[in-house]
Amino acid sequence: MVTAAAESPPAKRRKTITGNEDSALIEGLPDHISEICLSLVRRPSLLSAVCTRWRRLLYSPEFPPFPSLYALFVGTTSEPGRVNPSVRFMCFDPVSSKWDPLPPPPPDPPLHRILYRHPSFISFNLSIQCVSAAGKLILIAGSNQQLSPAISHPLIFDPNTSSWSSGPQIGSPRRWCATGACDGAIYIASGISSQFSSTVAKSTEKLDLTDQISSNRRFNWEKLRDMRDLRFSREAIDAVGYKSKLLMVNVKGDAIKEGAIYDVVKDEWRAMPEEMLVGWRGPVAAMEEEILYSVDERRGTVRKYDEETREWSEVAVVDGGEELLKGATQVTAVAGKLCVVTVDGKIAVVDVVAEPAMIWSVEVPDGLEPVSVHVLPRMSKPDFC
Repeated sequence: MVTAAAESPPAKRRKTITGNEDSALIEGLPDHISEICLSLVRRPSLLSAVCTRWRRLLYSPEFPPFPSLYALFVGTTSEPGRVNPSVRFMCFDPVSSKWDPLPPPPPDPPLHRILYRHPSFISFNLSIQCVSAAGKLILIAGSNQQLSPAISHPLIFDPNTSSWSSGPQIGSPRRWCATGACDGAIYIASGISSQFSSTVAKSTEKLDLTDQISSNRRFNWEKLRDMRDLRFSREAIDAVGYKSKLLMVNVKGDAIKEGAIYDVVKDEWRAMPEEMLVGWRGPVAAMEEEILYSVDERRGTVRKYDEETREWSEVAVVDGGEELLKGATQVTAVAGKLCVVTVDGKIAVVDVVAEPAMIWSVEVPDGLEPVSVHVLPRMSKPDFC
């Protein structure tokens, strides 16, 4: 293999933004072989520290995109005469350790019309619901000034192209609904439309993002089997994708809950077993849709679900780690780490592979409060390349 690589024709040198030819990525190797070698380095920040050429490579189409943290933020201070804070999307680049704003989304729906605070609700924030699936970030539900659904079609951000697109019209636009993703598709269930409707409160819809990727054709929402009752339209709910199923509970906090499981393969609903439901003491996420983790919003403890024994076991964390996780409101799980948003506007990362689990904070931009976080491939930066 080494001989074949040495005898292959040298790759054409890429030009910098100034038009001058770059030196080789690795002296003595064609660039396409060097790119394969460098892509095996597990920490992109190490490559960034070597030279400008390698730093540019990290954000080029030739280099496998590394995971980055995406967040939906709202402003902590409102503009004069405006009660509702601004809505912003940003990406945390782990190589540069800085937050970069996402490009502006399409003007319909206008982000400033999506409410997070309303004068009629003094101590209650309205929900803005985002999910991630098939390597994309999707804004799917929210409320407007009239407390009606603010989003009639989802806004979809693709990190590979650093661009937004509008998804197809939702069959029944809604708010305060259950939203989630499983096997590359996004789902909405229950919720409230402009007025309460038992039809909407029991309905379920699906948008398969892999259809668009594989066939490059227009994709549409698909109506699924209705839920069994109306009890999941009380507030915004995270539907957790887990082993080709969606798991959800109808209320947050310490209130008595009811759980439901939707089988995405069989298109069937059933009640959640009590031994699984008992672990829902805060936000829950599934690592690679295979392992369930929960964060106790009151105690800050982390638990892991064992499907064989049907028991939740506590994950040991470093001393004092629970304090950073108290008040957890949302969590996502990727590559052995939990990213947690807390009620006091902080973002914490939990490395559940380490023993005990390590916990650290990600600094939030001044004047912004995180609503939800997601882990997706890094944004492409063609200008940087």
